[in-house]
Amino acid sequence: QVQLVESGGGLVQAGGSLSLSCAASGSIFRIIEMAWYRQAPGKQRELVASINAGGATNAADDVKGRFTISRANAMKQMNLRIDSLKPEDTGVYYCKARAYTDPQNWGDYWGQGTQVTVSS
Repeated sequence: QVQLVESGGGLVQAGGSLSLSCAASGSIFRIIEMAWYRQAPGKQRELVASINAGGATNAADDVKGRFTISRANAMKQMNLRIDSLKPEDTGVYYCKARAYTDPQNWGDYWGQGTQVTVSS
C-alpha cells in the first residue's frame, strides 16, 4: 500500500500565500502522477493541479497563474504553492498519487486531506 500525508494547511487572509506538501511512503515501485484536489464545503472534489513523472503539469483554469505544483525526491514528495489566495480557494485539499506497487500493479491512493481556509 501507499500512504500519503498532507501538511501545510491553515487559515490565511485573502491575498496571502500558502504552501502545501504531500509525502508518499510505503510499497512504492514507481509513482506515475501526483495531483492536488480541492473539496469546498457542499461541493464535489475537483482537480486543481497535477504533475507527472516527466514533470509535465496541469492546472484548473481558475488557479492558473496562482498555483504552482512541483515535485521532489523521485516523485515521493509533491508541493503546491498557492499565491493570491481567494475566499473561494477555501476547502479541504487532498493529495492523490497514481502509483505502481510492483512492475504490474498500480492504483490510485489518497491522503486524508488538509484544510485551507481563506478569510476575506
